[in-house]
Parts: sequence; structure tokens; C-alpha cells
Amino acid sequence: MSEDGRHRRLMIVTGMSGAGKSTAVRTLEDLGWEVVDNLPLMLLDRLLDAPGQMGADGEDRPLAVVVDSRTRGFDPDRMVARIARRHEQGDDVGLLVLDCADSELVRRFSETRRRHPLALDRPIEDGIARERELLHPLRAIADHLIDTTDSSTNTLQQELRARFATPETGTTLAIMSFGFARGVPRNADLVLDMRFLRNPHWVPELKPMTGQQAPVADYVAADPAYPEAIERIDGLLALLLPRYAAEGKSYVTIAFGCTGGRHRSVHVAETIGSRLRERGFSPTIVHRDLARH
Repeated sequence: MSEDGRHRRLMIVTGMSGAGKSTAVRTLEDLGWEVVDNLPLMLLDRLLDAPGQMGADGEDRPLAVVVDSRTRGFDPDRMVARIARRHEQGDDVGLLVLDCADSELVRRFSETRRRHPLALDRPIEDGIARERELLHPLRAIADHLIDTTDSSTNTLQQELRARFATPETGTTLAIMSFGFARGVPRNADLVLDMRFLRNPHWVPELKPMTGQQAPVADYVAADPAYPEAIERIDGLLALLLPRYAAEGKSYVTIAFGCTGGRHRSVHVAETIGSRLRERGFSPTIVHRDLARH
């Protein structure tokens, strides 16, 4: 413990193999965290049982420790008990779990020709099922649960930066646009459907453009329902966001969808993001399907 009584922030990172832990490690390091990958379980036990400490020379850098099914003697139940003990002592120990749908994990392993760590001589599906069952106790108590099924490396990096780049001073917002044709984002807290607005896709000169370009923005904004819809959405968020903050919800993702995720949802996400900035928020804006055709 430092002279001012502060404990060092500790984050345990775990999750499904192939769900993006390597990306998480690189991103946290870029954000100034110290990261230890695949720490032996015996050393993790000592770390979790020891009093919280500042870094060397009083350095207040947060520490992330990656522990997963590769770790010899990996025991999630024992980890849950150790984390609970540290919480009872008032220490800042968090748990980040990265998840992903089985079908996407199979695709990723097949694409990279990697072997699953729990299925070296068996089908990939067997290893995924075994690992999912093994991780269930940790998933149930996760402080941060991120499903990367529909996430690119860049999208995951943006989400991690939004969550961990700065000390949390309130609700951290992510504004996302997406196309329903490619599925609803799994991490969204609020999903708003913009398909009631007229669609620039059917205007030949607007079709190749995006909602970030003025002709498309003007076309969408000229819809008779647009002004009232934007005002009502703005009013809804003005009501909900302070309530989320009061309840201690530190991270909220608001997703705007349209058919393809390139026109209406993109423009509305940009518009609402701008309004939230005027209210003093600092939303991260992600356009999931903007680059797809």
C-alpha cells in the first residue's frame, strides 16, 4: 500500500480461446497497463492473497493478469473465492471475460489452423464446449463481459479503450451504427431501429455514399418523421443516462440500426453523438458495418 493508502488496481483477464485476449493484452499495454500473460496459478494465488500494493517506486500503473485454460492447474472456482476475499478487503480487483459464439470460434480456429488448447487431439468443438463449461463460474461474476462474435480487431480495441482509457468518472458511452442484415450487436444496451426513415439506398446517386456525407445526411434529415424522432431520442437519453449513472452502470452502448448499416443509422449515430457531446459526454462512435457493401 502506498503512503496515501491507495491500492493498486488489478484486472484479471480471461475468456474463451480465440475470443480476442491477445488483442486485449496489446490494447491494455498501449493504454499504460502492466500486463502479465499466462501467469502460473501458484503465483496468481499469491498475488490474490497478498494485500493490494502500488507498483514499484510508488508507480500507480494498473496491472492486468491474463489467466485462462492454458494455465496449468486452472481452477475457476478457486479464483472466484480468491477474488471474493479481496473484494471483502475493499481491494480494487476486476474481472474481464471475453466471450464469443461457438460457430465463430470454430471459424477463427479453422481459418488460422491453430489447435484449441483443450482439444489438441480432438475436434475443435469438443475443446470449445469443455472450455465454456470450465469458464462458467468466472463468466457469472465478470465485471466486464465482452462478446466479440461480431467484433473486428479494431472494434474490440475501440471498446476496450472506451472502458479502460481513463479513470471512470461516470457512465462511459459508446454510440454504434449497424445493419440489421448482419445481426444485432450482442453488446448493445439500447437498440433503436432507424428503418422507419426513408432509405437513401434507393436513390442511385446516394446509394454509394454513406451517412457521413452531406447529401445522404440531408436526405435522411428531410424525412417528415426525422425532427420529432431525433428530439424524442435525445429526450429519452437525457432521462436514462443519469439514471444509469446513479445505478452505478459504468458502460452503456447505444446502437442505431438500419438495413445495411451505411446510411440512416450512421447519420443518426453521428447526430446523437454530437448532441451528447454538447451535454458534456464523451461518446465513442463506432460504425460497425460502414466499410461493408
